[in-house]
Amino acid sequence: MTAPQNTKGRLFLVPTPLDFGCAEQAPISDVLPLATLAAAACLRHWVCENAKTTRAFLKRVGESHPLIAPLAEQQITELPRHVHKKGDHQSGFDAKPLLAAALQGHDIGLISEAGMPAVADPGSSVVRAAHDLGMTVVPLVGPVSLLLALAASGLNGQNFAFVGYLPQDASERGARLKQLESLAFKTGQTQLWIETPYRNAAMLNGLLQSLQGNTRLAIASGLTLPSARIQSHSVAQWKKGLQGPDGHTPAVYAIGP
Repeated sequence: MTAPQNTKGRLFLVPTPLDFGCAEQAPISDVLPLATLAAAACLRHWVCENAKTTRAFLKRVGESHPLIAPLAEQQITELPRHVHKKGDHQSGFDAKPLLAAALQGHDIGLISEAGMPAVADPGSSVVRAAHDLGMTVVPLVGPVSLLLALAASGLNGQNFAFVGYLPQDASERGARLKQLESLAFKTGQTQLWIETPYRNAAMLNGLLQSLQGNTRLAIASGLTLPSARIQSHSVAQWKKGLQGPDGHTPAVYAIGP
């Protein structure tokens, strides 16, 4: 897309399917509205988490909506790696140079590997830079794993917090889990986090060792896929042998009273 002459381009926040890294993929039109697909097809300037997965996404978009430019002509810029590791707001990163095309009147898409960019994913520094440059920011409709998991958990959806990733060290993770559990019971606030798929087994084991039996634990994996699994039970029930997510599927975890 190109904005009218002498007008800054807009920043479109383009959600993607949640099946990144999964063995199966849902038809893209099942998880993204036609208006979102049409808007993505009209963009040729992108800021992304990963260029390879962005091209794969655009290829899927092109199967239902002709792209405004071939994949080889798409202008795709990756966010620096340190922004991924330290987070947009802790790295002191200035994203304004990434939006140079917008000052020439071109619309730009912001995209992550799965779900909504800038929510549990990099990109907020780009959104902030767009506001500082006087650009219009347009969030498009699409899946957000955190909200889908929360809605399906039976936990408090009126007061909740996303706490990112938990420590990898077992003892540190256990201490953090007890802290989050105490906060959940004291305030009624649901605590949500995510984990790298290959650590799902260690996460579930840590949960069952650290949490009280009456704490409710919800785990949602493979969201929007036919194989999606959403379970919400007390820790005592989980300890009876309920199966958690496998080591290949992204999952969202939530606890509360």
